[in-house]
Amino acid sequence: MKKTVLLALFAVLAVGTMVGCRKKKDTIAIIHVRDASNQPVANAMVVLYGQSTVTPSPAVVLYDTTYSNSSGDAEFNFNDVYQLGQAGVAVLNIDAKKDGKGGQGIIKVEEETTSEETVFIQ
Repeated sequence: MKKTVLLALFAVLAVGTMVGCRKKKDTIAIIHVRDASNQPVANAMVVLYGQSTVTPSPAVVLYDTTYSNSSGDAEFNFNDVYQLGQAGVAVLNIDAKKDGKGGQGIIKVEEETTSEETVFIQ
């Protein structure tokens, strides 16, 4: 009897541990930077930032900058921002600039997926 209770308790703990230890997946945002003729723009500065919707507006919490690669893609990793169980990550403004030209957009970063948006600089 004692052995059966111990085995049952062990089984419940083992199953509970397996279910409760889910590893979160990557939360990535990719911005595709293109010119007016839809060609990739390499080495464009891409800035993602949040903007407050309340007055007085508090300091911006999310602000990140990177440069597009040879394929015109700028990748941002939000693994440190997203926590398991959180609903959504952020809606961010996009600014892309190169050689005096620029473009803007908005991206909704979804949890545990790769969110993508295209910005045209002109």
